[in-house]
Amino acid sequence: MTGRSNRPPARPSWRDDRIWQAGFLIGSALGAAATVAGRHAEKAARRGLVDWPEVERIAVGRLRAAPGTLSAAELRAAEPAYAEAMARIVPALGAALGSELPGVVERSGVVDRAGWVHANTGSFASLMSKIETDLLDQVMPPGGGLAKATMALANRWVTTRQLGFLLGFMGSRVLGQYDLALLTAEAAPGRLLFVEENIRATARALGVPLGPFRTWIALHETTHAFEFEAHPWLRPYLAERLERQLTLFGKDARGLGREALRGLGRSIRGEADGEHWLERLMGPEQKALFRETQAVMSLLEGFSDYVMDEVGRDLVPGVAQISERFHERRTKRTPFERSILRLTGMDLKLEQYKKGERFVRAIADRRGSTALTRLWEGPETLPRDGEIEAPERWIARVLDGSGG
Repeated sequence: MTGRSNRPPARPSWRDDRIWQAGFLIGSALGAAATVAGRHAEKAARRGLVDWPEVERIAVGRLRAAPGTLSAAELRAAEPAYAEAMARIVPALGAALGSELPGVVERSGVVDRAGWVHANTGSFASLMSKIETDLLDQVMPPGGGLAKATMALANRWVTTRQLGFLLGFMGSRVLGQYDLALLTAEAAPGRLLFVEENIRATARALGVPLGPFRTWIALHETTHAFEFEAHPWLRPYLAERLERQLTLFGKDARGLGREALRGLGRSIRGEADGEHWLERLMGPEQKALFRETQAVMSLLEGFSDYVMDEVGRDLVPGVAQISERFHERRTKRTPFERSILRLTGMDLKLEQYKKGERFVRAIADRRGSTALTRLWEGPETLPRDGEIEAPERWIARVLDGSGG
């Protein structure tokens, strides 16, 4: 029978001490490294919600595969054609609308798709800068730690690619643009951009002559210049509303992701309940501003479409055929295109064209084209929410003075 040993328990060897000390040192080092990594990640995350140079790189990369790419020399060779068209458009438009547009010809340029992306990346970044600080404080508060910083960086990666895709998608379709920075401090006039690669591709697709089609597009964009430059109150009016919307959005974006996903899902399925999915993300004040702004944007786009056809009769050979084929093409979209338009909110712009043109034409048909000048007298004569769809309400309120 064996008995217990009376020997004292063994002391930890020096090797055990070293292992314990090494573990302590490694743990401390890892903790310090995590703290440093967290601070670096926070610093990186707070550099911005979007990597704008990467957005531009992605968009331009997608557009390289688009057919009909033109060289810089080919773009320069197209400039005289637009200068000649603008030299005829500006006086004709001034005579029809009763307002001169000095300098607008000198502020026009021919660009390729990449040039359009470059101009609009800057505009998007300028808009985002108005709300970025508020949003960053919500998604990446100072001292939020490595986990929140990692999530913010992941969100930036995703958002950057989404915007790159969006600008690439738009850059393959936009024909022209009156480029006006609404929220800049200086009140510099806008400039006209003509995306020659897309204009040529669209003229071929429609089977219409390139020269008249260029003039027709230039007429639309020059009318936008008239809308803003002949009525200096319009720019600050829209800028103030856009800034208020951005401020309201930036103040509280918590919980937005869940509602956005629900709205996106319904939008993809084509479900409609009278509201655009973007409106479901808005509070009452935001929604009121949004609808007020939508009415004005419908007027801007519809008025330009109306002028394209009316003034274009004397400027654009075959304008009726161009207009018919172009508007028919707007209605023919692939399921993929329709989904992208709904998801990005660009379907609203197509609605603006249709509703606005019907509104303007109804006023001209009922009260004559001279009645259209009342639209631009000031904020009080702009169409209100509900009047774009019912022009008789605007006529009663503004022309007959019987509305509130």
